[in-house]
Order: sequence, then structure tokens, then C-alpha cells
Amino acid sequence: MAELKLQNLNKIYDNNVQAVFDFNLDVKDGELIVLVGPSGCGKSTTLRMVAGLEDITSGHLILDGKDITTMPPKDRDMAMVFQNYALYGHMTVYENMAFSLNLRKENKNVIHEKVLAAAEILGLTDQLNKKPSQLSGGQRQRVAMGRAIVRTPKIFLFDEPLSNLDAKLRGSTRREILLLHKRLKATMLYVTHDQTEALTLADRIVCMSMGHVQQIGTPLELYDSPANLFVASFIGLPPMNFFDMKVTGDTLCGSDFKVSLKPEEKALLSSYEGKEITLGVRPEDIDEGGQIDLSVFSNENLGQTTLVHGHAGKIKMTCKFRSWCNYKAGDRIKVSFRKMHFFDKETTDAIRQSK
Repeated sequence: MAELKLQNLNKIYDNNVQAVFDFNLDVKDGELIVLVGPSGCGKSTTLRMVAGLEDITSGHLILDGKDITTMPPKDRDMAMVFQNYALYGHMTVYENMAFSLNLRKENKNVIHEKVLAAAEILGLTDQLNKKPSQLSGGQRQRVAMGRAIVRTPKIFLFDEPLSNLDAKLRGSTRREILLLHKRLKATMLYVTHDQTEALTLADRIVCMSMGHVQQIGTPLELYDSPANLFVASFIGLPPMNFFDMKVTGDTLCGSDFKVSLKPEEKALLSSYEGKEITLGVRPEDIDEGGQIDLSVFSNENLGQTTLVHGHAGKIKMTCKFRSWCNYKAGDRIKVSFRKMHFFDKETTDAIRQSK
């Protein structure tokens, strides 16, 4: 069992800059949690506090019911995989993977069995006698993961492990991490700035901005029901479109186009009658055909889908159509919105049905 509780964690540096504000999270046994957000949002700082590499200014860290807030890193029973692999260049793959176990003075036969088992899981059996310099970036990252696996820790910590890899290797290594999680049934905390990694890997996502947790939920919850404008803009590729609109009866009126509201949408926005809100529409929720005029300025064919960028009056809009399109700059098309998200202009919070 490896359950982890982060209770009101705060991190304030000596220069009085606060990097993390009241971070709360309950990680279940065997859960893969992904911390995602832009650079400087506090996600890596939070992970380093969990690992014991950063002191916790205030708050508590509870592992399986035991307070480990001030416990040294070596006693926390956690293994960390870093962005830069952190391998010893003069050692073989086998020696790198066995290093921590040798430090513990474990039995040589036990070490050998654990290294071979981890190598089999990661497809490194035929690489054990090579030096890191003889491996590809993806193989080096697998060695780093293997070094963590042999320790059989309670918690695996991943700090931007794929950011040094090219796009193809990121995809294949991401799948390996997902398969590894399912095979080991291990508790994992994973930090990334890549929302694609977050959506494909996570059981739950913690989305952060400027040291604050913005939303915690499943990938679908963050994609389908973002808590605020930040989450809506950060999760999803290409990003959500945003428009300033005024609520007028059963219609949203913008400077260059209008949108009709369904009865349930009108009821949801009844308290905003006569006020401005922010309308959010994902590019993939825009269909060809409708009442909104769009002047095309760019067409990007992506195979089964096409990104069409245009102007509705002076307002920019990106559409993602499920077909191969050959629109040219200056073409005029009609579009409509299949699904809409509404946000309060002052708080930036999502407008939702009160429970």
C-alpha cells in the first residue's frame, strides 16, 4: 500500500517569494497523478517537496498514515526519475541500474535478479553491457526508469522525464510508462508542462498556475468541464476559442456575431441577463454550416482532420473539422457551435448549475 496525502503544503523561499500555495491532494494507492502547468507554476517544486529535495515551509506530507514532512529523502522510500537521466557515464547499464542496491549492500544474487527483471520489463536485456553514451535518448530514459524500478519504492516520482526526447520518442516512451504503471500497479506522481502527456497518462490531473491548484480531476473532467478560463485555455489542443458576449434573452450577442441559446443554456445564464460573459468553444466543437460567417486566412490539413483559421468580423477563430479541407485565404464559410462553455468575466470561473 502507498497512499500519499499532501496537506496545505506551502513553499516560501528566502527571498520571500512563494512558489506553492496551500497545496492539498490525496493520492490513492496505485494511482498515477499528473501535475501539469506552464513553467514556473510550482509543479516541480511540489514534487521536490514530496521527494525531500525542497524543505516544506508549512503543511504536512503523510505517507501511509505516517508524517514524513521532515524525514530525509533517503528514508522516504521514493524513487525519482529526472529530466536529464542522471546516469553515470563510466558505468554500464547494468551497473547504473544496480547502483542504489549496491549502496544498500543488498545480496548480489538479489541485485542480479532485480536488474534482470527490470531490464526485461523495459526491453533493455540486450543493452546491459553498454555504456550510456552508446544508447539513444529513449533508451537512457528507460535505464533511469529501470534504476527506479529495482528499488521497488512505495512512490515513483517523474520530473519532466520526456522533455529531452524528440516527438516520436516521447510518444513511444509515454506508452511504455503507461504500460509500466499498469504492470507494477505502483503509485506515481508525474510532472509535465505537456498537456498531451497529462491527458494520456493520468488517472487524475492536477492543473496548476502561479503556485495555485486550479483544478483536480480526471482527464475528461478537465477537458469537458474546465473549472475556469485558465484550465479551459491550457487543456486541449488547439486551445479553446474565447469570445466576449452579452446575454440577451435567448441570444448571446458579440461585436461581430450572435449565437442562439438552448433553453437549458438560457436558464443557466438567467442571472447574467444584460451582462457580459466569456464564451468558450473548442475548435473541435465547431461544425461546418450554420449562421456564423467566417473568413478563412489559413488551412492546415492534418490527415483525418483540418485546422481552419479565420475571422468572424474582427474576431479570430480556429476550427477543427473532421475531414480533409482545401479552403484558401479569402474563402468565406458558415460555421456553428456544437458545444459551448460559459465563464464569469470578473472571476473567470466557469458558470455552472448550482448544486
